[in-house]
Amino acid sequence: MTRCGFVAVIGAPNAGKSTLVNALVGQKVAIVSAKAQTTRARLMGIALEGDTQMVLVDTPGIFEPRRRLDRAMVNAAWDGTEAADAVLLVVDPVKQRRHELEPLLEALSHRPERKILVLNKVDVAKKEPLLVLAQELTGKVDFAEVFFVSAQTGDGVAEMKAALAAMMPEGEWVYPEDQVSDASERLLAAEITREQLYRQLHEELPYDSAVRPESYTVRKDGSVEIHQQIVVGRDTQRAIVLGKGGSKIKAIGEAARLELSELLGQKVHLFLHVKVEENWAESREIFEEIGLDWVR
Repeated sequence: MTRCGFVAVIGAPNAGKSTLVNALVGQKVAIVSAKAQTTRARLMGIALEGDTQMVLVDTPGIFEPRRRLDRAMVNAAWDGTEAADAVLLVVDPVKQRRHELEPLLEALSHRPERKILVLNKVDVAKKEPLLVLAQELTGKVDFAEVFFVSAQTGDGVAEMKAALAAMMPEGEWVYPEDQVSDASERLLAAEITREQLYRQLHEELPYDSAVRPESYTVRKDGSVEIHQQIVVGRDTQRAIVLGKGGSKIKAIGEAARLELSELLGQKVHLFLHVKVEENWAESREIFEEIGLDWVR
């Protein structure tokens, strides 16, 4: 008898949700960055454990929304928990981000789904404060289970995965055995480029930039040709992305191309260009292209 269920992964920004989803799936399906709020759309990872398939909904970090983009991301996060067989609340015990964690705990305490507390980053957290925090949080929400893991090193992840699989209901698998994500290759390719933007530009480039997938074509020789547009809000940001003599965009493109070739298992030709669009975060078209619902 096979099992299949949906697991929503929520938490404050930068709690390690994407790293945890990648660890459970066993390969990269969600982009990871030290910059907070890098997950934008609900990307699904598909994890297998014996005869059980778990569809992991990697939600954007839930925070106080200020702009339309923020509201769309927060909506996507809560939508991801609808009808889930389990909701994992991932907490960074070191930073905690109490101003974002407390409203989450309050909202979760009224929800009917089975709730699991995951204290992440135990490789860098001190043991005693960790146990005190676990006791405090379980006093606020009726968590069915508590797990202590490090998504980065893999500590505790296998045990948690096995326990999660046992919670899933009996049923047919909803995805083929070899599928690891429901994100289209076109969208995943744009996410990989966006990750490189954050990785290579660190604090120089503000969080409000987007990568628009323009075209994704398989050539006759089996290689893939991908064209993407990097959208920024100001001319000064365009100069930062291009770098001196185009050196920075070349480095970003090369790193993204190598990763995509490995991920897709085929040769990739990646073409990037930068466009300045002052109010791109108010563009319905861009929202839909990067996988977010348009919200007022």
